[in-house]
Amino acid sequence: MAKTEVKRLFQAAQQDPSLRDRLNTAANPEAFAAMAQELGYDFSVQEWEEVTRFAVEELESHVSEIPGA
Repeated sequence: MAKTEVKRLFQAAQQDPSLRDRLNTAANPEAFAAMAQELGYDFSVQEWEEVTRFAVEELESHVSEIPGA
């Protein structure tokens, strides 16, 4: 389920610049996951990391630039 939710969020962020901008304001991985949950995307930081295969803390690019998104 988390894999589907992460992919759904990637697709939405690619199509909606305001959503992408909002997600990019998250101060840390926990804030990012909480923000995503408020928007209806159900996954944890750990699930995010497992699906994307890298730690959110190491993410230096924006959501729209994540490989495979």
